[in-house]
Amino acid sequence: MKATSFQQQIDDTKLQAAIREAERGTSGEIRVFISRFASADPLADGQKEFARLGMARTPLRNAVLLYFAPESQRFAIIGDEAIHLRCGEPFWQAVAGQMEALLRQGDINGAILAGIRRTGAELAHHFPRHSGDRNDLPNTVVRN
Repeated sequence: MKATSFQQQIDDTKLQAAIREAERGTSGEIRVFISRFASADPLADGQKEFARLGMARTPLRNAVLLYFAPESQRFAIIGDEAIHLRCGEPFWQAVAGQMEALLRQGDINGAILAGIRRTGAELAHHFPRHSGDRNDLPNTVVRN
């Protein structure tokens, strides 16, 4: 799939609504980033964007970034230290596997929505929402 087709298929409104819904049950934060550049190492590039977006500054260190580089047809999931310690690598691999299967079918929105929903459920399990929790990061899809 071409990068422009990937970008055109993304429904920002649905993704933002899914992020809002996923974050209702957790103090965690979820963001989606779409790069306009190719990425030889989406994990490293995603980690740079994670830092640039201030995602490591959440109070409980429980933010997650879904990073996509459609130009190189690659993606990565970056979880901050607290969520990564609790769920571990097998969880991230399972989420990535589900997303990859949907991406191969051409279901771009479905893949991103699946990632948001599974991540939100895991965050809610380990970091349930408490009174006084606030949305620390915007829910908008970031494109750069």
